[in-house]
Order: sequence, then C-alpha cells, then structure tokens
Amino acid sequence: MLRKILATVGTRYVIAALNLALMLINSRVLGRHDMGVAGVVFASANVAVMLASVLCGNTIVYFMRSKRLSVVASAAYLWALVGSGMACGAMAAVGMLPTGLGGVVFGLAVLLSLVNVHLRVLLGWDRIRAFNAVFLVQGAGLFFVLLGLYYVAGLKNLGGYMRGLFLTNLAAWAVSLVLLLRGVTRPKGGLSVKSWLRDTGEMFRYGLWSSVDNLAENLSARLNYFFLQRFGGYGSVGLLDVGTRVSESLWHVSHGVSFIAYSEITRATEAERRRLTAVRLLGPTVAVLAVAMGAVLCIPEWVYTEVLFTREFAGIRDVIAGLSVGIVAFGGNRILSHYFIGTGRVRVSAACSLVGLVVLCVAAAVLVPRWGVTGAAVASSVAYVGMLTFSIVVFLRITGTKVMELLPDPVSIVRQIRARRQG
Repeated sequence: MLRKILATVGTRYVIAALNLALMLINSRVLGRHDMGVAGVVFASANVAVMLASVLCGNTIVYFMRSKRLSVVASAAYLWALVGSGMACGAMAAVGMLPTGLGGVVFGLAVLLSLVNVHLRVLLGWDRIRAFNAVFLVQGAGLFFVLLGLYYVAGLKNLGGYMRGLFLTNLAAWAVSLVLLLRGVTRPKGGLSVKSWLRDTGEMFRYGLWSSVDNLAENLSARLNYFFLQRFGGYGSVGLLDVGTRVSESLWHVSHGVSFIAYSEITRATEAERRRLTAVRLLGPTVAVLAVAMGAVLCIPEWVYTEVLFTREFAGIRDVIAGLSVGIVAFGGNRILSHYFIGTGRVRVSAACSLVGLVVLCVAAAVLVPRWGVTGAAVASSVAYVGMLTFSIVVFLRITGTKVMELLPDPVSIVRQIRARRQG
C-alpha cells in the first residue's frame, strides 16, 4: 500500500508543479479579472460534476463487485448528461452561472464526469498505474496544451484557456477509455431492461447520498467564490482563486492517500482491518500537511508579487494564511470521509459535508462583507475545521477508537518503511 501511495502522491505533485508554472503564465496572460471568470466557470462545472457523481463517482467502485460493468458504465454515462444538465439548469435559475458561459460549463461538466467514470473503474480494478497515467494526462496535459494555444496559436485570452480545458479533458477521456477497454471481458448471458432498471435504481439510491456528500463538500470549498463575486467582483475572485490553488496544492498528499485508502477499505472484509487502515493513515497525513503548510507560510509576500505572479495579486499571502488551518483539517477529513463511504456509511459522510456547508454559509455571510477576500478564506477554514471535528467524533463513537490512536506514531512509521525496504 505504501508504494501505491507514494506513486499516486508523486504523480499528483508532478501535476502540481506544472499547475504552479501554469498559474504563473495565466497570471500574466489572463490577468486577475479573467482568472476570476475562469475560476467561477471551473467551480460551476465542478458543482455540476458533483450532481453527476450520483452514478459517476465512488458509486462505481462500490458496485463493481456486485453488478455488471456494462450496467454500471451505461448508467453512469447516461447520468453524466442528465445530472450535468439538471445542475446547470438549477444554477442558471439562481444566477450562479457566469453570463454567456452556461454552455461551456455544461460541456465541461459532462466531459469531466465521463473521465471520472473511467477513473473509478480503473480504481475499482486496483489498476493504480493506469489511474495515475490518466491523471497525468489530465493535469500535465493542460500545461502543454495551453502553451501551444497561447504562444503558437496566439490565443492569449480566456477563449484560449477554455479551449485548452476541453482539449485536455477530451484527451484524458480517450486515453482512459483505451486503458479501460483493455480490461473488459465479454459478459455471459443477456441483460434485460428490467434488471438494468433494478440495478440502476439500487445504485442511484446509494449514490444519491454520495452525491449529496460530494455536492455539499464541493460547495463548502467553492461557494465562497460566489459570495465574493457578489461583494468584490471577478477581480477579487481571481485573487482568491490563485491563493486557493496554491494552498490546495498540498491536498495532493491527502487526495492520493484517500484514494488508496478507499480502494483498500472497499476490498477489505474485516471491520478491524478497515478501521486500522483509516487510523494508520490519518495521523501521518495530517502531520505531513501541517509541516508542508508551515513551509508555505514562511514564503514572504514579495515572492508572490515580484517573482511568481504580478503586483496585481497583492494580498495573496493573507489568503493563504486564512486558508492554512482549513487546508490541514480538510486533508485529514478526506481520510475519514473515505472510510465512511467505503464502509457503506455514506449518510455520515454526507452529514459531515452538510455541516461544513452550513458553517461556511454562516461564516461567509459574516466575514466576506467585512474582510473581503481574506474573510472568504477564513470562512473556508472555519467550515473545514467543523467538518473534521464532526468526522472525528462520529468515527470514535462508531468504531470504539481511542483518541490517542489517531495521533501519528513516528516509531511505527519508521518500522513500516524499513520492513518495506527489506521486503
């Protein structure tokens, strides 16, 4: 498991390095306003992806062992269109979609959802190398595609950025489809419409709670963009988006660990093994995130405004500081959230995300009008800490785990690394 975690986290940090370089380029090519528009478009698309994840997310991994892949995949593909359309319609009705870009948001949401379908199938098969390869195409590919569009095709504008998003995710969809088809075997026997509807209904009931979880979690991470847009405009959103992306680059650690943890937990049959997987990974993950966040906070403001970005992004360090505690808390919560989902307790994970969303709404309503961009960052931190607190309390209660078990054990970690090397 350690090797899989290192490979997954390593892949994500290659992508993070390229994303950082891309942010530097975008800050000069697009400027603060257009980066704000791009941030709202991507945030809106991710909200739609969360609704599509009813059948396009972790539901796939959970049901792959008990359902035919043809049922799981066909239901997911259909819902990618329907769910994304419903989400975009709802956002348009409440004025959350950026003006004139509703079609872009819908198309991007569908494409991202379809890539997610393939990724979850690969994860369910434990094909971690293929899983990481698709992430590399999706993440690193955007850097090279945008370089071509900006400096070869001369599309140094928001339209060029949007084209880059579509081209890159289309390539990720094609590559992941090829990798997926290599593992497909011809099913025995036919499949009736009645059985397809029955299986899809069962998946939908499970996935609905998972989608509530994902949607609430995503809104907890991005709803402050929409609050800030109303009070400060796209320029303020651009500053928040850059600071958020710098801070969230640390989440590649927790995301990589949580994906592997989820795969291990869903395949385990003993309750104790599932519990220990979460316990052993939570402490070290939080510790690594805390150290990394401390290092980021040591970077002075002038590095961002004079070296990395431009003076247009003055105040970015305050955004990062406001997010710092929440970044660590949310990273730890990812481990516990995947434990709840992997053990069939989707409602617990959904309740945790809803707690975060409620806390964010209250905190943002108070802090954003007063402190602007910094207030939006602090509101996110407050919400993330609330989520982690809720998850820990519930985890301790349902598993009988002692608080001290959640703390990282350096001696145990060293022993595991030595055992791996000797093995």
